[in-house]
Amino acid sequence: MRILIVEDNADIVANLFAYFEPRGHVLDCAANGYGGLALAAENDYDVMVFDLALPGIDGLELCRRLRSDLRKSTPVLMLTARDTLEDKVAGFDSGADDYVVKPFSLVEVEARLKALVRRAGGLSAGGNTLKFGDVTFDMATYQAERAGVPMHLTKTGFKLLACLMREAPKVVPRERLEQEVWGDDKPDSDALRTHIHALRQALDKSHPFAMLRTVQGIGYRLVDHDEVG
Repeated sequence: MRILIVEDNADIVANLFAYFEPRGHVLDCAANGYGGLALAAENDYDVMVFDLALPGIDGLELCRRLRSDLRKSTPVLMLTARDTLEDKVAGFDSGADDYVVKPFSLVEVEARLKALVRRAGGLSAGGNTLKFGDVTFDMATYQAERAGVPMHLTKTGFKLLACLMREAPKVVPRERLEQEVWGDDKPDSDALRTHIHALRQALDKSHPFAMLRTVQGIGYRLVDHDEVG
């Protein structure tokens, strides 16, 4: 999982990193609400963990802005010392998906995060497999298949597929895909179109409908059922 932690307690942050990183998870961290909002705007995460009592804007306002301003549906777990019913209701009302009171079990937090991501249609219980429709992609072994039929992709093709699957069925802008593959060193030619064509051949050839759709002037998206466009 790729996890955003927004927490101003350095000891808690250190414990989270010490537990999650050896298990293969990737963590980013911000120590205040504004920093968390900036990271959430710039990056895509599988799940986010917010404290409530944060410098700048608190966890409730951070979650509200994540939903209303950034329009992101990324699952959010509130990890906080506030344990009253009113606090919990306020957390859920702000857009949080789960609520854990400190002190907490790291094992339980990991299990809750994985459950949130599964319900959001992201990673599987194993933490390494993306699923959308009849497509699965094991990111540990770089094996992808649709309806049981293996797909043979280049490294770039795997990167594009992972990005599209994480966001599916939302539209992924061309610029986001280019950043995912080439970072700031984008090629001069229209290389993305070539790689999208190869991915489309591997993903859709010999199947009853095309999953990879072009949204003219914007980018690309995956669909899990036949539709016009």
